Amino acid sequence: MTQTSTHQTAGTDGEATARFQVPAKHPMVTVLGSGDALLRVIEAAFPRTDIHVRGNEVRATGDAGEVALVQRLFDEMMLVLRTGQPMTEDAVERSIAMLRSDGEAESPAEVLTQNILSNRGRTIRPKTLNQKRYVDAIDKHTVVFGIGPAGTGKTYLAMAKAVQALQAKQVNRIILTRPAVEAGERLGFLPGTLYEKIDPYLRPLYDALHDMLDPDSIPRLMAAGTIEVAPLAYMRGRTLNDAFIILDEAQNTNPEQMKMFLTRLGFESKIVITGDVTQVDLPGGTKSGLRQVQDILTGVDDVHFSRLDSSDVVRHKLVGRIVDAYERYDDRAAGNDDHRGGRGARHGTDRVTGHGK
Repeated sequence: MTQTSTHQTAGTDGEATARFQVPAKHPMVTVLGSGDALLRVIEAAFPRTDIHVRGNEVRATGDAGEVALVQRLFDEMMLVLRTGQPMTEDAVERSIAMLRSDGEAESPAEVLTQNILSNRGRTIRPKTLNQKRYVDAIDKHTVVFGIGPAGTGKTYLAMAKAVQALQAKQVNRIILTRPAVEAGERLGFLPGTLYEKIDPYLRPLYDALHDMLDPDSIPRLMAAGTIEVAPLAYMRGRTLNDAFIILDEAQNTNPEQMKMFLTRLGFESKIVITGDVTQVDLPGGTKSGLRQVQDILTGVDDVHFSRLDSSDVVRHKLVGRIVDAYERYDDRAAGNDDHRGGRGARHGTDRVTGHGK
């Protein structure tokens, strides 16, 4: 939508009216959604703004500030549609959330049209502003921490960047690792071969790989050592050069394991460490290396901490609400501990939660 296709007039009592002319080359169904589904999302987000559609013109009347947001929203939607990418209800909701956030430099269109990786007709993109900043940080820094609750895309986006780097020949191999904490990383007592023993703990990484690469190529790449998936214990004593290395579930490392892993960094390599500090599965009293490392490495050059929250959850909408509910519960529990003179979750040793994954 061009500037000349948008018109806004001021009314009384702080009201305003804006008109948006949708170019004829864009069918209105792409703007309003099938059965006006996108329009209903917009109307629900701006309940005090009257939105009317006639032909290829959209008119919004209401509070001047809200009308200005509606105007910006339609402009951003048109920018996305011009790239050939369809708008979805989720994309409209996330665009509105970004526009309502003050002081954001990036526009929703910039976030929603940033392609990371395409495979078999599917393109992986960030869906929120924090996800875009996380992806951008991976490009700019050697060591990046992605910290946030389940469903925020921490590991998935990191793996997409790893595959992108491998395909662009920026690295020679991808190394994926996570602590097999449920087995105490003592895998000898489990039945089967090494890979059969560790498979349950590494399965989420394999699943993501199958989304990003031709499944038939994965065994060949793993046999050649181009892709390696291994428990954290197998990183000890190695120097990892020319590699994109991802440590997943890092909240389940202890401080010694975290230091060991970080010092594996070799030349021309990049490390991404992901984790959720609210889902620590370590034995009681064991400090999480991910929690401690934030105090140690914050401010160190070329190390970046990206933090995601419930607004970045890209699973079912209910997941974000569940995350928020648990955070409120934890805050109340911490406050009660402090009131009783105890050492709550924000003080002293780490707390083991039973949140599940």
